[in-house]
Amino acid sequence: MKLLLSFSLSLLLSINILAQKTEKPGPKDKAAVEHFKNNYKKKNYKRFSGTISVKDDQVQFEDKVVFYDKSDKITKLILQEGLVYPQLLTDFQVDKFDNEDSDRTQKRFARLQKNWKDAFDVNKIKFNNASELTFLSSDPTVKRFKISCKDPKFPNMMAYYFELTNKKADKNTSLENFIKDSKLTHIYQKTE
Repeated sequence: MKLLLSFSLSLLLSINILAQKTEKPGPKDKAAVEHFKNNYKKKNYKRFSGTISVKDDQVQFEDKVVFYDKSDKITKLILQEGLVYPQLLTDFQVDKFDNEDSDRTQKRFARLQKNWKDAFDVNKIKFNNASELTFLSSDPTVKRFKISCKDPKFPNMMAYYFELTNKKADKNTSLENFIKDSKLTHIYQKTE
C-alpha cells in the first residue's frame, strides 16, 4: 500500500514537470510589455523589394548585410522573406531620433552635419536568439518576436521586438507559413 501511495504521489508531482509551460516575461521583457501596453501603434512596413541573397550565415540586401546564427530558423525566415532588412532599420532609427523628445541641442547639431542620417546607417549587424513572445499576444493572427542584435558600432547588445500580422492565420498555422504570409506591423528597440 505504501508503495502504491508513494508511486501515486510521485506521479502527481511529476505532472507539472511534464506539462507544457507557458512562457512568462522575464525582467528584461518588462519594458517591452509596458511598451506594447502603453505606446503601441500599428504600422504597415513594406517588404524589401530589391535582391536578397542568402549565403551560409548571412543575408545580403543589395549592399547591406545581416549576419545570423545558422541554427536560428525564425531569424532566417524573417530575413529571407524581406520583412526586416538594414535599410528599414536605418529608417526606423532616423524616425525614432526625429520623434523622440530628447535633447534639442543634439538634434540641431546633428542637422548641421553633412549627411547626418549616415550616423544611423545599419549594416553588418548580427541577429541571434530569436524567440516568439507568446505572453505579448493571444491573437492567432499576431505574433511578436524578440531578436537580439549586436551592432559593431555600439558596445551594448540591443533587442528588437517585431510584430508580424497574418490575417489568414489561425491557431493551427505553422510558424513557417505564418511568417511567409505575414506583414511587419510594429518595431520596438531597446538596449539590453
